[in-house]
Amino acid sequence: MPPTTKPLTVRQFFGRKGLLSEWHPSYEFRSGQLEMAEAVEGALREKKHLIVEAGTGTGKTLAYLVPAILSGKRVVISTGTKNLQEQLYFKDIPFLEQHLGPLRACYMKGRANYACRQKIYDAEKEPILEGLEEVADFRVIREWEKTTESGDRAEIKTLPESSSVWAKINARGELCTGQKCTQFERCFITKMHQVAQKSDIIIVNHHLFFADLAVKGGPVGGEAGGIIPDYGAVIFDEAHDIEDVAGQYFGVTVSSYQFDELARDVAALARRKNFGSKELDHTLTIAGDRAAQFFALFGAGDGRSAFRGQEAFLIRNEELYRDVLAALEIIALNLELVHAAPEEAIPLVHRAREIARRLQFWMESGERAYVYWIEKRGRGTFLQATPIDVSQLLDEKLFDAIDTAVLTSATLAVAGEFEFTKQRLGLRGARTLVVPSHFDYAAQALLYVPQSLPDRRSPAFVAAAAREIVEILTHSRGRAFVLFTSYQQMRQIYDRVSFEIPYQTLLQGTGPRNALLEEFRATPNAVLFATSSFWQGVDVPGEQLSCVIIDKLPFAVPSDPVVEARVAAIRNDGGDPFSTYQVPQAAIALKQGFGRLIRSRSDRGVLALLDNRITKTRYGQIFFDSLPHYAFTTNREDVEKFFER
Repeated sequence: MPPTTKPLTVRQFFGRKGLLSEWHPSYEFRSGQLEMAEAVEGALREKKHLIVEAGTGTGKTLAYLVPAILSGKRVVISTGTKNLQEQLYFKDIPFLEQHLGPLRACYMKGRANYACRQKIYDAEKEPILEGLEEVADFRVIREWEKTTESGDRAEIKTLPESSSVWAKINARGELCTGQKCTQFERCFITKMHQVAQKSDIIIVNHHLFFADLAVKGGPVGGEAGGIIPDYGAVIFDEAHDIEDVAGQYFGVTVSSYQFDELARDVAALARRKNFGSKELDHTLTIAGDRAAQFFALFGAGDGRSAFRGQEAFLIRNEELYRDVLAALEIIALNLELVHAAPEEAIPLVHRAREIARRLQFWMESGERAYVYWIEKRGRGTFLQATPIDVSQLLDEKLFDAIDTAVLTSATLAVAGEFEFTKQRLGLRGARTLVVPSHFDYAAQALLYVPQSLPDRRSPAFVAAAAREIVEILTHSRGRAFVLFTSYQQMRQIYDRVSFEIPYQTLLQGTGPRNALLEEFRATPNAVLFATSSFWQGVDVPGEQLSCVIIDKLPFAVPSDPVVEARVAAIRNDGGDPFSTYQVPQAAIALKQGFGRLIRSRSDRGVLALLDNRITKTRYGQIFFDSLPHYAFTTNREDVEKFFER
C-alpha cells in the first residue's frame, strides 16, 4: 500500500468532486455509494459487523473495496460466484491500481481449479489418457502449462467445460503429498499460498471460504489444513447465499462416487509405481462390490429425500455396512504395509479412513442438530447430513471470532427489515443499512400480475399460463427470460410455447449455462426458459432482455429435506415457520429473479408474475413491500402500451 494513500478517506474518494470523479470517464455521483462506503469504513475502523442491502446500480463493489484497501487490515472478500471474483481481480483492482499504485491483492479458488504439474508430467509417461479427445485436450493443457503463471483453468479458453482430462491432472488435495512432492516449489497451489501470505486483499468465493472455515474452525486458524491465511475482516458479496453454502460445508457428505474414485486412484497409483498385487486387486474388487450393494439399498431414481430410519436400516443391513467399513480399513492397511508404496499413497490412506469416518457419522451419530437425507443424481448416491440451523455455528466460528464482517447484497432485507437475515445467520448485533438503487423503477419497470389464471395447483394452470406467456412475449417481441420454480413445469410450458412464438427459444439443460447465456445475448429477440440457476448472477443489460416472466412465487419446495427440517425446528420452538422462514425466503428469491431485468438507468422492461396470490393473500403485501417501487398493473393492455412506448 503506497504511503500517500493512507490518509485518504472514502469521502475524499467518492464525494462529488472526489478522486473517483477525476479518474472515471463516466463518473456519476451516487449518494448511496458514498453512504455505503462510509458505513463499511466505520465498521472496519470500529470493529463492528454490518449488513448492507445495496440496490442494483449502487456501485457497491467499489463501495466496499475502497474502504477495505484503505483500512490497512488483511481483508478477505468472498463473492457468490467465480465470475464476480474475477471481475474484482481483473477489472476493479487494476482500475484502482492505475491511481493508487500497486496493491497487495490476490484471488484464490478451490484446488480443483488449478493444474498439478506433477500429474501433467506423469501423464506424459503413463497411460492415463483415453480416446482422441483426451489426447487433444491434454496437448492444449501441456502447452499452456509451460507459460502460465497461475495454473488457473479459467485461462484456457479452448478447453471444453466437459473435458474429462482436467479431473485427471487438477490439483485437488486427495492425492497431494505436499512438501514431499518434487514439484512443491513450482506448484501452483504453493504459489497461490505464497502470494496470499503477502496480500492485504484476498478475493475468494463462498464455497472456498466456508470449506476453509470448516477445516480451520475460525478466521485465525493457522495453516492446519486450511488454505486462506489468517484475516481480521471479511466482506461477503451476494451474502444472501451464505446460509446454504455454510450448511453444505459444516455438514457431512459421503457418496458412491467417493468409493469409485478411491478405488480408481489406488489402482492407478499401484500401476504407475509398480507396487500392485493380487491381494490389493482383490481388496479393491471386494470393496467396490460391497459399496455398490450398500448404495443400491437406497433405491433408484433422481431426487432428494429425508432419511430417518438409520437404526432400523442398521438392524437389517448391519453385516453389509460393517463389510464396507472393513473394506475401507483393509485398503488403508494394504497401502500402509506395502514397503514399495510411495509417498503418494499416504493421502489415499487418509482418504479411505475419512470416508469411513463420514459414513459412520451419517449412520451412527444420531446428532439431532442435523437433518439426514439422500440425493440420487444420475448414477450417484449421496448421503448428506446438514446442520438444521447454522446460526450458532456461524456465530461461534466466525462472527464471534472476527473483528468485522460486512454482508452485502441487493437482496437481504424483507419489507425493509433485516430480522430474517440476522436470525438465520446468527448476526444479531450487527449495524444495518438499506441503500436504495438510484434507478427510477416506477418509470423503467412495469410489474404485471394477471388475475384470471387458475390456481397454480389446478391441472388447467399449465395450459392457461402458456397462453398468457405467448401473449406477453408477443408484446415484448421475445427478448425475455421465462423463469420457473420447477424443471417439470419449465419443460411442460416450453413444449407449448416454443411452437407458438416466432422467436428463437433456448432451454436450460440443452447446453452449458454460459453457452446458453452467450447465445441469448447474441440472438435478437431470443427467449430463454430456465430455473433457479438463472435467477441470480446473470447480467444482460440493454434491450436484449426486456421482459422477465416468473411462473410462481418462489417458495422453497416444502418436501425438500433441509427445508422440511428447518420448518419443523421452528415449529417445535413455538414459532411460525411460514411467516418467519418460508415467506421471507421466497421474498428474497423473488427479488433475485426480478433483479435480472433492470441493470442500468437506460433499461426498461416488464416483470410478469403469473401467481395472483401476491394480490389476494395477506402475506402478498410482504412481497410488494420487499420489491422496488415498480409501476403496477393487472391489465395486459398496459403491458402492450408499455412496449409500444
